[in-house]
Amino acid sequence: MRPLERLHRLGLLGPQLIAVHAVHLDTGEIDLLAREGCHLAHCPTSNLKLGSGIPPMSAVQARGLNFGLGTDGAASNNRLDLFHEMRHAALLAKGASRNAEALDAHAALHAATLGGARALGLDCTIGSLLPGKAADLCAVRLDEWLMQPCFDPASHLVYAAGREQVTHAWIAGKPVMQNGIPLQVNISELLDLATLWHTRLMS
Repeated sequence: MRPLERLHRLGLLGPQLIAVHAVHLDTGEIDLLAREGCHLAHCPTSNLKLGSGIPPMSAVQARGLNFGLGTDGAASNNRLDLFHEMRHAALLAKGASRNAEALDAHAALHAATLGGARALGLDCTIGSLLPGKAADLCAVRLDEWLMQPCFDPASHLVYAAGREQVTHAWIAGKPVMQNGIPLQVNISELLDLATLWHTRLMS
């Protein structure tokens, strides 16, 4: 039997299951995941680099299966940049379905925020900016000359911006980045550590 059917018979499908990558799902399996309230972690850049395949995100959306975005690890995704994941997810969905309206910018942004929070069971705390939720947010500069013109901020975040445009970040309201500089990391020590491991791995 197929892996998902095996998991189903073992009673493992439900709201606590996050199916990662999911590049080999058929339509019946997408229906099953949606019925059981499961979630999906879509990692488009990793899937592209490894040649793993493309999940049928149009069908995932059509069946109401919740999904968030992931990067996987550095071995299959050099940038680990969620902005790239949004862009790749949106473009892959359009290319695979031959439908320019598939996974639009707002849906991609939702997947990167509230969709991921919902998959983790944390949507009551994070994923959107509402009173009573943790103030986890970042400021993205869209007024640079390279980012002009900007007609739709959501579309710009998905198709034009990258981590280079993030100027500030907060976790639970506490600043962790200011003017592009991490506040809780010693960059010199971090670079020394990276050099150390690079030398070890190369030798």
